[in-house]
Amino acid sequence: MFLKYLSQISLIGLILFCAACGGKETKNAADLILQGGNIYTVQGESSKVEAVAVKDGKILALGSNESIQAFLGDSTKVVELQGLTVTPGLIEGHGHFMGLGYNELNLNLMEVTSYEELVEKVKEAVDKAEPGQWIVGRGWHQSKWTPAPDPMIKGFQTHEKLSEVSPNNPVYLAHASGHAGFANAKAMQMAGIMPLSTESLAQQQVEGGEIIRDEMGNPTGIFNERAMEVITKHIPESTPERDLQALKLAIKACHENGITSFHDAGIDGKTIDLYKKAKTNGDLGLRMYSMVTGEDTTLVEQWYKTGPEIDTTDNLLTIRSIKLHCDGALGSRGAWLLEEYSDRDDHFGMATVPMEYVEYISDKALKNGFQVCSHAIGDRTNHEILNIYEAAFKANPEAAKDSRFRIEHAQHLAPSDIPRFAELGVIPSMEAIHMSSDRPWAIDRLGEKRIKEGAYMWQALLKSGARIVNGTDVPVEPIDPIACFYASVSRKTLKGEPSGGYEPEQKMTREQALKSYTLDAAYGAFEENIKGSIEVGKLADFTVFSQDILTVPEDQILATKIKMTILGGQIVYSAD
Repeated sequence: MFLKYLSQISLIGLILFCAACGGKETKNAADLILQGGNIYTVQGESSKVEAVAVKDGKILALGSNESIQAFLGDSTKVVELQGLTVTPGLIEGHGHFMGLGYNELNLNLMEVTSYEELVEKVKEAVDKAEPGQWIVGRGWHQSKWTPAPDPMIKGFQTHEKLSEVSPNNPVYLAHASGHAGFANAKAMQMAGIMPLSTESLAQQQVEGGEIIRDEMGNPTGIFNERAMEVITKHIPESTPERDLQALKLAIKACHENGITSFHDAGIDGKTIDLYKKAKTNGDLGLRMYSMVTGEDTTLVEQWYKTGPEIDTTDNLLTIRSIKLHCDGALGSRGAWLLEEYSDRDDHFGMATVPMEYVEYISDKALKNGFQVCSHAIGDRTNHEILNIYEAAFKANPEAAKDSRFRIEHAQHLAPSDIPRFAELGVIPSMEAIHMSSDRPWAIDRLGEKRIKEGAYMWQALLKSGARIVNGTDVPVEPIDPIACFYASVSRKTLKGEPSGGYEPEQKMTREQALKSYTLDAAYGAFEENIKGSIEVGKLADFTVFSQDILTVPEDQILATKIKMTILGGQIVYSAD
């Protein structure tokens, strides 16, 4: 080992001597060199180098340890990797950035394992709060609780225990999926949701949503899909200071998890302004690809008039897509299905926007240079969206040539629709970690046949020619890319179950999984020419791992740690 370092020191000394004599090395000196590692370039099958040099935020050269020494200068920072693994900077392909930040500020219920534990956490928050202060949180999932709540109505718990510990504070707790909410009696009272007779229930129905009630007409506290707005419109808006705090916490969480770019799936005008201000002030330490929420029709029309904003200078903030929220989730039974839910008779889920609106947005997006990204989980929704996209493409053939329309989640597909993604050039943006978390109970919703033939169909889509964008849907799931990578290649829960994985024929290879988090994710944002692989001239974004995720035994993948995150040649996180 001593001789190895002695030889390196001698070589560096020789290069510095040459530079002092007026050699070309000084002119081409790198700002940063990473050397002595397993550096996967994602340029081709198992393409790997030992070292990479960076200058002015971009990749200057890559190759062997010896060849990279030609770019060593007096001010070059050298990182000795000592066998660590480097990949292109990881790209979170579908998440909710401010939701990630606010999960750090609000009540985080992602690890809650029972209704009783949820109630206890709320009680602790109430004890610290002023009377009348809202208690807000997110992350619970009734299908993951042991034991199951009693009673349950339409698959959900009821509010009585929650209301008992929070009589003077309105409480609203979003489901992990974000497609249902749980309110206490105080919050429902403020929203005017009261017990009704069965004859007058129609007075408080919500199009595209459901206020769940018991057989006597009493609200259970569960608000599904668009019915959530009945409660959430009463929650006070956050302050600019709190928004900035949440943004900084989200950036920190991304850096700690090796994330250098983030596809933000649906933001409003206030958030766009926050990001622009953060960029101007130098606070936006992440590359953001933001989707304008389709729920604000006025905002969408404004963007159609002004056109996309593509950041070709700093490559930090691009806005060129519209996000549509077209159905719910399997967990809340809001995903829109072709056949009824296996565990709820005569229930098919629901479309959360009219399909005519999707038609309008898709056609006008093509005419104005925007990508459309439609949330679709159920097979009915995916089928309808593919039909609408196809019709829009045929009506606008020139604009459709490289439109890269996406379907976000594409979780449950009719078998006949699987090849249509590649045929139409539609990108499935799929969060592999959802399979790991949801598959144990999703079979109750869909039944074995539908699960096996159409759910989480990664390999079938890849073999058909589709390019998958991967991610976590944070804060629905933790932003941990290593857990998502493990789910992609194992088809197991994070406990390692079952042996062999669920529907193992749909596993991704490790190379496919890495590409879905790098180059294919960049493609999903029209950015494959500037990032997603380690190539000369591309942005110097890298993620450094504690072990080689492409070769380590499967049961050791989850032990991998993020050692370093590099954005534009700057080390923004180091575990050491």
